[in-house]
Amino acid sequence: MRRLWMALLLAAGAGVLLALAFPPAGLERALAVAAVALYAISVEHRRARSAALVTFVGQLVFMLLHVKWAGEFLGWLPWVALAVWQASYYLLLGPAIVAVRRLRGWPVWAAAAWVAIEAFQARWPFGGFPWTRLGFSQDAGPYTPFAAYGGVPLMSFAVALTGFLIAAAWFRWRAGEAADREWLRRLGYAAAVPVIGLAGWLGVPSGEGEGAPEAVVAVIQGNVPRAGLDFNAQRRAVLDNHVKQTLELAAAVGRGDKPAPDIVLWPENSSDIDPYRNADAASEIQQAADAINAPILVGAVVDGPGENVRNMGILWLPQTGPDQTYVKRHPVPFAEYMPARAFFRTFTSLVDLLRTDFVAGDRVGTIDVPGHEKLVLGDVICFEVAYDGLVADVVDGGATIITVQTNNATFGYTNEAPQQLAMARIRAVEHGRSVLSASTSGISAIITPDGAIVQRTGIFEPGILVASVPLRTASTLASELRWWPELVISVGGVLAVGWSVVGYRRKQHPRAKVATGASGGSTSGALD
Repeated sequence: MRRLWMALLLAAGAGVLLALAFPPAGLERALAVAAVALYAISVEHRRARSAALVTFVGQLVFMLLHVKWAGEFLGWLPWVALAVWQASYYLLLGPAIVAVRRLRGWPVWAAAAWVAIEAFQARWPFGGFPWTRLGFSQDAGPYTPFAAYGGVPLMSFAVALTGFLIAAAWFRWRAGEAADREWLRRLGYAAAVPVIGLAGWLGVPSGEGEGAPEAVVAVIQGNVPRAGLDFNAQRRAVLDNHVKQTLELAAAVGRGDKPAPDIVLWPENSSDIDPYRNADAASEIQQAADAINAPILVGAVVDGPGENVRNMGILWLPQTGPDQTYVKRHPVPFAEYMPARAFFRTFTSLVDLLRTDFVAGDRVGTIDVPGHEKLVLGDVICFEVAYDGLVADVVDGGATIITVQTNNATFGYTNEAPQQLAMARIRAVEHGRSVLSASTSGISAIITPDGAIVQRTGIFEPGILVASVPLRTASTLASELRWWPELVISVGGVLAVGWSVVGYRRKQHPRAKVATGASGGSTSGALD
């Protein structure tokens, strides 16, 4: 058995590789597969308890690197707390791998167990935190098409399966069975997974040549006076920036330099001044809408109910003003509302930086754009893009375009913005919809249904994006199946672990040994 310190070192290396696989990665995306394989190797021949420690340490290293943006302006405590919390789910991974190694076809069951852990992580507590899922590392490449057939859970399963199959080949080779070439067959299975993914691109629509109606869309990135938590200390300046960019777009349209848009998207927090209560803010927004002569989806912070506030998308029409709205359905715990405030205050006074809680909306974010029958926006705000159900809801509600309003200014120049952009690209493929992502400070982008970025901005610079995109109504298989792939895969993983544990305990029971023969040897060697 490998010494514990060696296993921990190997798992820590796997965590580093996994962090490197996420955006802004390019070819490094393949490192996610290598990381999974290393996790399997690091827990080989270990007992469940030490295997739990090994995978926890590996994922802790990954989380510390992956969510470093959480401490960009708040210091080490929120960052480390989030990393430890998210890594703790993977105390289950090591024991799960150890258990299913006794089963035939164990790489399948290990990959399914990984998806089951992600499903748990994405839902509990406080509505979960799905940001770190394995599939989100694959916003381009051979694993991306799996999103169109089974969503992010199928992507995670495919990546994990490839890694575990490579580990299975390694175990065969190390066992001295190179002569029978069995290890090569395992490598062949591993290679088949991304090949299947590449073939899946044939069924991923780009929106071209379908005869679908189109709309001209514009995305405005006004930028902020400065990065950091106090970016909105100059709320009027942020609003002015977005008005200014929209007026510049109107001037370009007037000169014939750009086409007239059917819809203009502003980001989250583009107006942190409540335009329903502040006539000056409303006047500014109206000026912009009238100048461009198109509806603007404004990201605003709106007062009420009571002392609380709402994170809202407001469709602002030329001449007539505010129309339909969407209130963020999943405010972020510890960032937009403080659960168990008194309890967490015993650990840190940082909880008091959040003085006012945001309240959740209860309506799906579909917005019909007047004057354009086929233009239906499916709005999600900021971190909501990471939640499968919230995005699927707007597609079910008839959205022909998905809009993501976000504010990345609070994370500076970290990898948070590229990570979120990757999710937007994956959602485009998953649901076969164009995606418009608008950020106050970047990265904003226009994305086609096949996940291709038509235009994008940089970080902390103003920008205007304009393009014509298809308005698709056809559903992908993932849109139709919704949560079924995740449920089937997760249940399969849980049942496999349970079956293995029960079978192992029966073999350890004295009566079972008599019934089955005294040898009671492990079957894992035949199943590597």
